Amino acid sequence: MKEDQKKIEQLLTNVVTHSTNFFNELDSRPVAIQYYQPSKDQLPELGIGANQTLDYFVQHYSNGLSASAGARYLGFITGGATPASIMGDWLASVYDQNVSSSQDSVAGTLETETLDMLKELLKLDTNYSGTFVSGATMSNFVGLAQARQWAAHHYGKDLTLEGLFAIPSIKLISGAPHSSIFKAASMLGMGRNSIHLIPCQENQEAININLLKEFLEQNKYEPCIVIANAGTVNTVDYDDLIAIGKLKKQYNFWLHIDAAFGGFAACSPLYDHLVAGINKADSITIDAHKWLNVPYDSAMQFTRHKSLQVEVFQNNAAYLGSSIDHPDFFDLTPENSRRFRALPAWFTLKAYGKEGYQTLIEENVTCAKNLEKKIINSEYFELLAPVNLNVVCFTLKQESVTAEMIKQFLATLNQQGDVFMTPTIYNGVSAIRAAFSNWRTESKDVEIIWKSLLHAVLLKKS
Repeated sequence: MKEDQKKIEQLLTNVVTHSTNFFNELDSRPVAIQYYQPSKDQLPELGIGANQTLDYFVQHYSNGLSASAGARYLGFITGGATPASIMGDWLASVYDQNVSSSQDSVAGTLETETLDMLKELLKLDTNYSGTFVSGATMSNFVGLAQARQWAAHHYGKDLTLEGLFAIPSIKLISGAPHSSIFKAASMLGMGRNSIHLIPCQENQEAININLLKEFLEQNKYEPCIVIANAGTVNTVDYDDLIAIGKLKKQYNFWLHIDAAFGGFAACSPLYDHLVAGINKADSITIDAHKWLNVPYDSAMQFTRHKSLQVEVFQNNAAYLGSSIDHPDFFDLTPENSRRFRALPAWFTLKAYGKEGYQTLIEENVTCAKNLEKKIINSEYFELLAPVNLNVVCFTLKQESVTAEMIKQFLATLNQQGDVFMTPTIYNGVSAIRAAFSNWRTESKDVEIIWKSLLHAVLLKKS
């Protein structure tokens, strides 16, 4: 280790050279690599040193890593990493700050400033407080943990002391919740079966407001948790956040808005109407490693109820020096020790500003709509829902499309290496998702994607 420290400049130069080669070859690297089996590795008795380890990695593992950071990775909602965010991410490792506390460096101040910039970018009220977490799943977890504590207060209980056995079952309500909502409900002990699915509007993934109101009326003496969507994963549909916010005047419920990637519609005047009403939320999920395009793992949670957050996550220890009246970062999330996640986000926000993110959002939407037009005019594919923002949901144009058929088609498509897409089910129909969320993606990539889709169809027919 000490010998490598003496060569740190050369070691980092070698890493930069390798990284530069990776980025320069990103367009030609396979977007998905499904079959790569390196030889079994083992722990050496004597280490081989950092330079030799880099060489070994390049020889045995590098070629097995996909171009998921590139322009044509359309699976899930995976943003790339902007150049500035990569700089910030590397420096986060170099400085190696444990941002569990704001007491020993300026890192905590920078995190707070970054959250303030994000609130401005996303048009969130200034009185929301926020913290960085590892991803949208953990952000939903933190928001729903606060909601659970809020519900307990309705019964005069403190779940952090007495546990869930002290209160009746809590009802969670949503129209088309993300799978991470079910996972969070499980981890929080409320249970997946506590989620009540309200039918959505016809041919949409937006909750039926009248049916939501009926449910709230039937349960008006209980504290409920409403989970609204600002961007569903299949069609980027938005619940009517203004209408749901108005219901808060009549009924006693906590409003959690999952805006993991759809919240970034606020960056563009063309699409910011989609998130109108988001400031009615008690808690909000935003995912940074999606449309903010920073490296994994990074997300934010915002809340109007920091005191409840502290009740749930406070970490009492004499050596930490915090209290419920003067909470620190380790009192706000499940993590005590945390990576300096704010730094990549700060770098990219400072580097590209509001205009840069408006351009990113609008260019991704343009690419999605270009693919939509090709599908509408195609003899091989069928569009299942209008493109609301950056996700195209479509299927094969033939009778009785099954999940197995979609699986086989995607295997053929993805193995070509030009694009990667994932399966889904929309309104009971087996389908395909193409999610545009990378800052690199351009119109020329849509042409490559389309050619790959057509080639996959012809391969399946032959």
